[in-house]
Amino acid sequence: MFAAAMEDVLEVYRRPYDKARPVVCMDEKPYQLLSDARDTIAMSGTNPVRKQDYEYVRHGTCSIFVWAEPLAARRAATALERRTRKNWAHQVKELLETHYPDAEKVVLVMDNLNTHNIASL
Repeated sequence: MFAAAMEDVLEVYRRPYDKARPVVCMDEKPYQLLSDARDTIAMSGTNPVRKQDYEYVRHGTCSIFVWAEPLAARRAATALERRTRKNWAHQVKELLETHYPDAEKVVLVMDNLNTHNIASL
């Protein structure tokens, strides 16, 4: 794992498909868990406009981990309670052991978030 210039990353994306050495992109996103504060008022025959209040109730957050292999049209997502080094390491382990157990090498493209490093593994 190392930091690369954008040009290097673009060269990785230009590689032809190789089942033995798949190029996999991995990222995570924090997500707010929300619900409506009030019920939506349905449309009626005389009023064709649904009424919805924009007030919401916050129910915390989660972290969505996603990986994609664009050239093979494969992807998976997992929602976890939070983003930690341990959770990221578990996602990498699952990626390698469950989805790519027979790959010679997986080329993993990701950002340089503080949890995305060799110390997390």
